[in-house]
Amino acid sequence: MSKTIYIVLTETGSVLSRAIQVYTQENFNHISIAFDPELKEMYSFGRKHENNPLIGGFVQEDAQSKLLREANCAIYQLTVSNTQYEKLRMEIAYFKQYKNKFKYNFIGLFCVAFRIRLKRDYAFFCSQFIAFLFLRAGISIDLCPYFIKPTDFQYIQGIKLCYKGKLTTYRTQSIQHMPIASIIKIA
Repeated sequence: MSKTIYIVLTETGSVLSRAIQVYTQENFNHISIAFDPELKEMYSFGRKHENNPLIGGFVQEDAQSKLLREANCAIYQLTVSNTQYEKLRMEIAYFKQYKNKFKYNFIGLFCVAFRIRLKRDYAFFCSQFIAFLFLRAGISIDLCPYFIKPTDFQYIQGIKLCYKGKLTTYRTQSIQHMPIASIIKIA
């Protein structure tokens, strides 16, 4: 048997988002993992407080928050084995339990720009965190987690685009009983 997880790429238009975009030259500069198509259970490393981009760490994100609801996004689905799914869930449970130990890896962002491999205990940036989860769960990414960008995940074997557009539009669609093909929208 298998399970489906969701990879959510976003671009919020915030100052930090635009700064990262200048460096990466990519449309999307943030990544989250979700365990349901409604994105009610979505995790990443990002802002702990919506109005302060400088205090970050492990967060359960709210797709209806002011920051995210108007974000441009690309939502992908990936089928994983039951074992991989359970390992992902166990890792998330660990991060939830010890969330106050973890910090956002701002230094790591600069290291990516200069291709410097720096391991910091209890510190991740968003794509580094998702890469860490994938590696721990045995999901092949074929890229170094220290240098991975959010958009690199769209090339993982077996990943499928299921939506591209405004996150608020995705959230307002009644997707629970729709076949995935009927919610595809390419902006």
